[in-house]
Amino acid sequence: MAQKFGGKYSPQSTDDTTQIPNQRGQFDGARVDPAGFRTNILFLPPLLIAFFSLNDGAVGLTLGLVAAALLVLAAWVLREGLRAESAYHARKVARRPAFPRKIFASALTGLGIGLAAYKNDMLDAGSASLLAPALYGIATAVLHGTAFGLDPMQDKGMEGIDTFQQDRVARAVDEAETLLADMSDAIKRAGDRKVEARVERFQTTARELFRTVEEDPRDLTAARKYLTVYLRGARDASIKFADIHARTSDPQALADYTALLDDLEQNFAARTRKMLLDDRSDLTVEIDVLRERLQREGVQLD
Repeated sequence: MAQKFGGKYSPQSTDDTTQIPNQRGQFDGARVDPAGFRTNILFLPPLLIAFFSLNDGAVGLTLGLVAAALLVLAAWVLREGLRAESAYHARKVARRPAFPRKIFASALTGLGIGLAAYKNDMLDAGSASLLAPALYGIATAVLHGTAFGLDPMQDKGMEGIDTFQQDRVARAVDEAETLLADMSDAIKRAGDRKVEARVERFQTTARELFRTVEEDPRDLTAARKYLTVYLRGARDASIKFADIHARTSDPQALADYTALLDDLEQNFAARTRKMLLDDRSDLTVEIDVLRERLQREGVQLD
C-alpha cells in the first residue's frame, strides 16, 4: 500500500503536522506593490528632458528643468495614488482618498509635457503659440488618466457606521501598520529569508484582525492592546533579534524569536475568532428580537 512520505528529513514530518495544524503557506496573504515597473518607467522621460535641455541656453534650460520637475512630481504622486487605491480595495470598509492623487498626477503630467512642447516650439521657431502645447498637454493628461484610471470617488461600506468611531479605528490601524512596517525593516537586517517569511505570515494574521476591527469599530476597545502593546513589543523584539542574528546567528535566539511569533500569531487569531463569534451572537440576538416583534404584529414566519 502506498504510504505518504514522512520522517526526520521530510519537509513536513508527521510530528510537525500534528503540532501545527492548518499552517499557512509562505505566500498566503502576500501583497504585490501596485507601484511597479509601469510607474518607475515614468521617471525616465524627465531625465531625458533635463539632459537634452543642457545646451538650450538659459531660457531653454530653465523651462526644461521645470518641465522635468513637474513630471518627476507627477510620477511620485501617481505612485502614492496607486498605493492608496490598493489599500482602499483591500478593505471592506474604507473612505475615499482625501486627496485625488491620480487625477492630480494626470494634470501634472499634462502640464509638464505642455511646457516641454512650448520650449521646443520656442527654440525651433523663435516664438511659439500656446495652442499646440496646450493640445499636447490635454492629450497627455487624458491618456495618462485613461491608462491609470481615476481615484476612488466614494466611500465603501460606510453605511450605518459612526464616522467618529471609524476615524479612531483608522488612526489605530495606521499606527499598527507602521509597527508592522518597522518589523519588516528590522528583520531584513537579519538576512534570513525563512525568518522574513515567518514574519510575513504573522503580519497576515495581524491584518486579519485589523480588517475585523475596521468592519465593526465597536471591537476597537477589545483589540486595542493587540494593535499597540503587542505589536510594539513584537517590533522591539524583532529589532533586538535582527541585531543578534546578524552578528552571531545564535540558534537559541532564533528559536526564542520563532516561539514568540507562534504565540503572537495564536493570540491574534484567537482574538479575531472571538470577535467574529461575538458579531455572530449580536446578529442572532437581532434576528430573534425581529422575529418576536413580527409575531406580535401578527406576521407568521415559516
